[in-house]
Amino acid sequence: MAHFDTEYQRLEASYSDSPPGEENLLMHVPEGVKSQWHHIENLDLFFQRISFCMLLKNGFTCMLLGEIFELVQLLFVVCFTVFLANCVDYDILFANKFVNHTDSSKVTLPDAFIPMDVCSSRIRDNAFVIFVLMISGVFWLHRLIKFIYNVCCYWEIRSFYINALKMTMSELPYATWQEVQARIVEIQKEHQICIHKKELTELDIYHRILRFKNYMVAMVNKSLLPVRFRLPILGECVFYTRGLKYNFELIFFWGPGSLFENEWSLKPEYKRGGNRLELADRLASRILWIGIANLLLCPVILVWQILYAFFSYTEVIKREPGSLGARCWSLYGRCYLRHFNELDHELMSRLSKGYKAASKYMNCFLSPLLTVVAKNVAFFAGSLLAVLIALTIYDEDVLAVEHVLSSITLLGVCVTVCRSFIPDKHMVFCPEQLLRVILAHIHYMPDHWQGNAHRYETRDQFSQLFQYKAVFILEELLSPVVTPIILIFCLRRKSLEIIDFFRHFTVEVVGVGDTCSFAQMDIRQHGHPAWMSEGKTEASIYQQAEDGKTELSLMHFAITNPQWQPPQETTHFISQLKERVHRELHFLTSSEVKLDPRSLIANLLGGPSTLASVHFGRDGSLTNHAAAGLSDGASALRSLSPISSSLHLRGSLSATHRGAGHTSVVSKAMAGSGSGSSAWEGQLTSLVLSEYASTEMSIHALYMHELHKQQSRGELSRHTWHRQESDESSDSIPDEVKSEPKTHSRNFPPSATGSTTIGGKVVRSARVPMGGWAEDGQAATRHHEPLPEESSEDEMPPHIHKVNTLCVCC
Repeated sequence: MAHFDTEYQRLEASYSDSPPGEENLLMHVPEGVKSQWHHIENLDLFFQRISFCMLLKNGFTCMLLGEIFELVQLLFVVCFTVFLANCVDYDILFANKFVNHTDSSKVTLPDAFIPMDVCSSRIRDNAFVIFVLMISGVFWLHRLIKFIYNVCCYWEIRSFYINALKMTMSELPYATWQEVQARIVEIQKEHQICIHKKELTELDIYHRILRFKNYMVAMVNKSLLPVRFRLPILGECVFYTRGLKYNFELIFFWGPGSLFENEWSLKPEYKRGGNRLELADRLASRILWIGIANLLLCPVILVWQILYAFFSYTEVIKREPGSLGARCWSLYGRCYLRHFNELDHELMSRLSKGYKAASKYMNCFLSPLLTVVAKNVAFFAGSLLAVLIALTIYDEDVLAVEHVLSSITLLGVCVTVCRSFIPDKHMVFCPEQLLRVILAHIHYMPDHWQGNAHRYETRDQFSQLFQYKAVFILEELLSPVVTPIILIFCLRRKSLEIIDFFRHFTVEVVGVGDTCSFAQMDIRQHGHPAWMSEGKTEASIYQQAEDGKTELSLMHFAITNPQWQPPQETTHFISQLKERVHRELHFLTSSEVKLDPRSLIANLLGGPSTLASVHFGRDGSLTNHAAAGLSDGASALRSLSPISSSLHLRGSLSATHRGAGHTSVVSKAMAGSGSGSSAWEGQLTSLVLSEYASTEMSIHALYMHELHKQQSRGELSRHTWHRQESDESSDSIPDEVKSEPKTHSRNFPPSATGSTTIGGKVVRSARVPMGGWAEDGQAATRHHEPLPEESSEDEMPPHIHKVNTLCVCC
């Protein structure tokens, strides 16, 4: 099996985001002219707090109350737990001990409380309780100091919104992030909050807010973090919890001895390759010590996790027993599905739109055997429950009988849980189309899922992204035990690959600092030939982002931030893709409804009829299935208000077409808010424009996946034809061509070898460390990759079919 000896170099920034001649500009402002916001030292933290305030949209008071209640909640959990363990006489509470009363024979709750002096002596004599109280006290003091610091920072952010951005806290709920961001870009010219650049761009702000998160997304995309495991009985599973994520960030970014010397700069020694082995040993040693620290603190953290989960979820389970059967997007799913340069509220908004379709898809796989068992268990439990309730109604003294109330509670929980396994008999499920609707919102999906939505393998892999709430809680409870094992035995082995990753995929951007090179969304450096980047990318196999992450992230950022001015090559890629999408849909609908290609998304407001025949067929052409993925967005747009029809999305898609007459979506939202009779109209306009951009991105995501599937099948068919011809004319066939390429995601599941299709040939390589080097002591042979062929820009879109029947997903 051949090993690749890739000539890795430190990637330089594809563009500096600075005007010509301003690359090393340092703005100097006289002392008397400086404003309060001139030269903010830690812009990363400053912008993060601005976006956090935007995410909450409730202003300074709500954030202050949230911080206070977190402190009180921590104090309550610790004190209440110690009280329950040492100051309650459970024999009296459970009526195992009689209490002599002079005035009444009725036992009251204070009778079960142990006297204060006895309780204090119990606590003093218990060494474990003293240890827990000391650890909790130190942690609470740390949170108190952090609270005081955060209050000062939040007050500064509040002043910045009011004085610099000219926005009051009452206006904040009606503003969009794009509007806030546009004002930040404008005040840079006046206040010079960043002295290293004359002007800030939207990408600068995103890079500072998401500097470390972009690294995490890239490491998950390149399968560098040890979060996927194959267990003997459970098979392949994913374990990625908040505790494990916290330790990753502690090791890589901000902990003592981390790879970064501050918020914005990687340590110089990690940028050089000469001492990579020494740095890897140092990192492995640090991971070991952090793993040992986690192991020592495991009992305390485990007790805290159990208590916190008990106090948080017990009441919810009692009120809604079926809540544990509900699903949520897993922490790994959020990281896997996240675009580069996507803020938290943008990600959660996108995933929330796909929640209903994802739930319906997972419900398609309810076991018929389990349904029969659940129906009968629910019948028997419901019968007993009905009798007990009837007896209670007849005579309330029945509740005084031992365990009657507990039986009623448990039987009610049993009935509710059983009903969650019984599907609605009126539901008609279409797994393939549901999966396509999900794809329209989540934008990422392994290739082998398409066409296999009905298989349990696909369902199991999707459940790693969309897990049960009960599984989420169980993983968090197990996290204190499993996290040290992963750190010591799994992450430590990857120390050399981690060192190589940060050296090769870190670039320095003027006015921003060191950022992940994947976050620049540069097609030339990190594009994938199978995702419309053929002929435009120079990236090797190890530099390519998997699953079309670079291309999809680029389109998402360009659509979300229409004022952003990308480099010329990137602009050409974006405009070419949009032109192809508009051309195909215009060609599809021209015979029925006369559409302007520039107002494609706006026509969704007119009703689903304009896209009634849009669907991506098996050959990659557009037919009816796209309408299923787009109807939700269109319905959401049309149902907002009658104002949406009067707005008619002023300028349609002109915000996405850059030219001399460019008008930004942000300015339109502000104009709509100013012309309305109330703040509600401005908020409505913002919501319409947000759904507008979301629907446009859904169209492009579906289109890019279909082109990717079409290209993969086209390359496979051409390769098969070439192989049959060469069997007759040649004596031998290269080993690389003898096996058919299988298009699988790097993450679902990881394979033993890597492969890529370039220029009609399949190139396979051994799975080697991220650095591109073979194992120590093995000689690596140099392999020259064939250059991808140039694709014609005038190539006509694939043929379009019309399908008159459509499977309806209820």
